[in-house]
Amino acid sequence: MAIDRLDGRLIELLAEEPRIGVLEASRRLGVARGTVQARLDRLQAQGVIRGFGPDVDPAALGYPVTAFATLEIKQGQGGDVRAHLATVPEVLELHTTTGRGDMLCRLVARSNADLQRVIDRVVGFDGIVRASTAIVMENAVPLRIIPLVQQASAQTPYRP
Repeated sequence: MAIDRLDGRLIELLAEEPRIGVLEASRRLGVARGTVQARLDRLQAQGVIRGFGPDVDPAALGYPVTAFATLEIKQGQGGDVRAHLATVPEVLELHTTTGRGDMLCRLVARSNADLQRVIDRVVGFDGIVRASTAIVMENAVPLRIIPLVQQASAQTPYRP
């Protein structure tokens, strides 16, 4: 779906101030309250805006170690492996991939020693053949979406 400049400005505003109300957003964007509400409803219905939850830092929760594990899966075991990994709280993300591995997961742990426990739990499942783990040294570019929103919205002029 294409977003226009107003959609982009609205998403940026919500990213900067997630607790802002529709009325205040309409005032700041210089459009009617109904326009903001309609845009929000459309963006949510089309899956562009997926939620308004808190942005939680695992390190602040006591999980300062982040790692990525590339997993090789036995043929036909993908569903079982997904179900297994969904039971491990330290698995924050799981992606199926092309290339050397079949899945890539982002893990967190309380320490390097605790990371061994997490990895043992992850790979301690019959459907996983092999795992290769890389510990994150620095998150030089944290997850960001706004530059992508700005690029996407700049390509489509405002349409009231």
